[in-house]
Amino acid sequence: MTGSVTHLSGGRLSVVATPIGNLADLSDRSRSVLSAADLVAAEDTRHSARLLQYIGITKPMVALHDHNERDRVSRILAALDEGLHVALISDAGTPLISDPGYVVVREARKAGYPVTPIPGPCALVAALSVAGLPTDRFLFAGFLPARRAGRRAALAELRTQEATLVFYESPHRIIDLMQDLAEEFGGERECVLGRELTKAFETFYSGTATAVLEQLQADSNGTRGEFVVVVRGSAPSEGETVDLDADRLLQLLLAELPVKKAAKIVAEVSGLGKNELYQRALELKQD
Repeated sequence: MTGSVTHLSGGRLSVVATPIGNLADLSDRSRSVLSAADLVAAEDTRHSARLLQYIGITKPMVALHDHNERDRVSRILAALDEGLHVALISDAGTPLISDPGYVVVREARKAGYPVTPIPGPCALVAALSVAGLPTDRFLFAGFLPARRAGRRAALAELRTQEATLVFYESPHRIIDLMQDLAEEFGGERECVLGRELTKAFETFYSGTATAVLEQLQADSNGTRGEFVVVVRGSAPSEGETVDLDADRLLQLLLAELPVKKAAKIVAEVSGLGKNELYQRALELKQD
């Protein structure tokens, strides 16, 4: 039987959740840990300096973000080896949840340093708690690919997932995501979209994918802020492949309509993916 070996230097790493918007959400324990830390590893030191200022402390800081994390591991491990207490924070929410920190946490644990979670705010949990969609099973997919082809491919893979889905998205891509989601999952798939959670202009849009897209487009502030998108999972029947009934309907429509139009109609009726049906319609037309 094997187990982890605790490093003898006394150094330790605390993974500290910070507010996602409302600074009053910072817990007393997070305040205490940040106050006691010898070094703060922060995604953006300028942003995090304002948080530390809010609680009335100053600390030595080191930037730790997606582009330098592997290079900074040795520095943080050296600090731990000196017996220092390092606090890891991100710009908002819980580190490692679509934020940097994975490499540092993994390497610190491998080296035997204690790694302690200081739980607190997390945008995906906050959104799930108020979405009114099933939470017994959920899949967090983070940020989907920025390019449309990659995003559509990722959505196509998730279309038959029965667990509730959660995505993060930026303001300049939220309309594109909702358009692609409506096309890949069907416009009737239920969604709840949270914008600027815990902040002054917190807003929720809910309904079908098509309805949420329309609400966003009608809101002059609909593309401002940060977004969490919660999507009801696929019904078991939606996870089935194209069956004979769908084939029959495609064949009937193809006799009168173009391939694209026929696939769109069957997608709306069946809840199956439009792209999948389009390919099937091409095969049927060739046959």
